[in-house]
Amino acid sequence: MSANHEHKTRTLWLTGALHAFTHVYQVALMPLYLLIQRDLKLTSVSQATLLVTVMMAGYFLPAYPLGVAADRFSRKQLLGWGLFLNALGFVMLGLSPNYFCALLAVLLVGFGGSFFHPSATAMIARLFPAQTGKALGLIGIGASVGFFVGPIYAGWRAASLSPTLGDAAWRRPVLELGLLGIVMAGVFAWLAKEHAPTNAANQKSTAATKLFPTSALWLLFFYAALAFSLRDFTGASMGSLGSLFLQNAHGYDPRLTGIALSWIFLPSAISNPLFGHLSDRGRSRWTMTVLLIAAVLVALFPHMPDRLTIPTFLVYGFFFMASYPMVEAALMESVPDEVRGRVFGLFITVGGLIGNASHWAVGAWVKHLGDRAHAPENYFGGYALLSGLIIVSLLGLPCLKAIRQREHRDHTPPPPDTAEHQPQLTT
Repeated sequence: MSANHEHKTRTLWLTGALHAFTHVYQVALMPLYLLIQRDLKLTSVSQATLLVTVMMAGYFLPAYPLGVAADRFSRKQLLGWGLFLNALGFVMLGLSPNYFCALLAVLLVGFGGSFFHPSATAMIARLFPAQTGKALGLIGIGASVGFFVGPIYAGWRAASLSPTLGDAAWRRPVLELGLLGIVMAGVFAWLAKEHAPTNAANQKSTAATKLFPTSALWLLFFYAALAFSLRDFTGASMGSLGSLFLQNAHGYDPRLTGIALSWIFLPSAISNPLFGHLSDRGRSRWTMTVLLIAAVLVALFPHMPDRLTIPTFLVYGFFFMASYPMVEAALMESVPDEVRGRVFGLFITVGGLIGNASHWAVGAWVKHLGDRAHAPENYFGGYALLSGLIIVSLLGLPCLKAIRQREHRDHTPPPPDTAEHQPQLTT
């Protein structure tokens, strides 16, 4: 194995580790909502769920400017600094004396997290152009680990500390996860290696390159982003609504809630690289398959008896989470390398802001249910709606296909890392 390929593979796995921390912070608060509400003396649980919505707003709003940065500057350095700010915000959250400070802290958490996807997705697509789906599926394992560890660790740690710390027990796991992230940012900066930086002439050319040369392509892009925001709305809701549903309708405590939610994400450590690899030979077909299966499981979830909660989450997560690397690969293949950071940043800005409004929305909906929130049957309609949103999101696939076909009429394949010179990606 060449030294260059060793560097690429090491960077791939280190990027996956950063991916884990990025998503740990997004889900760690989910089993802690009721503790946060009581500790910060909030008037309703919707204020606690709003913390995650504000975090995700901070995550998605700067995504396009950071995509511009990813197309012009070192993607590795952006990733390292991003995790540092991401983790620092979590440390500040754990130390927040009041709700206002907590809101400022989660904004920093979100801002730091927004560095990751535009830089990482563009960097990995550049490093592995012949096997983009598989490579993005492999770094998706990091997301799976992060999504799994976040709620299960936070819920377990808070529950174990509650007898001594009371409602303030939620602060300890938040602080600990933040400090670990700061350490990981240093490790990444030390060991990761990216492709050679572009020279000044190329940077100038990159900055001047239009994202899409025609208005038709712009419309197709926005339609795709809006469509997949509906998928994201359901995905985020399955965490926050799932937390409130299990604690209100089934009497789960934070520890059991964290364990249950974690099983949404762990199976994707297998399904992300599996379907990412399969999709390299049929992107739309495999993406449609996993999302249709996930839609059925979302509709069935509130009907399931308590003993089937974790198995249902497990199967749902196996299929639903696998859609992300496939859609990201389709998007990266649709545009040339010099605009990938900006395109992905804009994609998650448009889709993510809509999708992650769900955390506040489901909190407000559960508040509206009042005493009815304790009966599983009152959630049937809500979960049916979320299932339908996944199905509608499939309209984004033909949009991405049309962009790829039209873009390739005007762009030749990027020369730096052609498929015939690309070493095979091994796991």
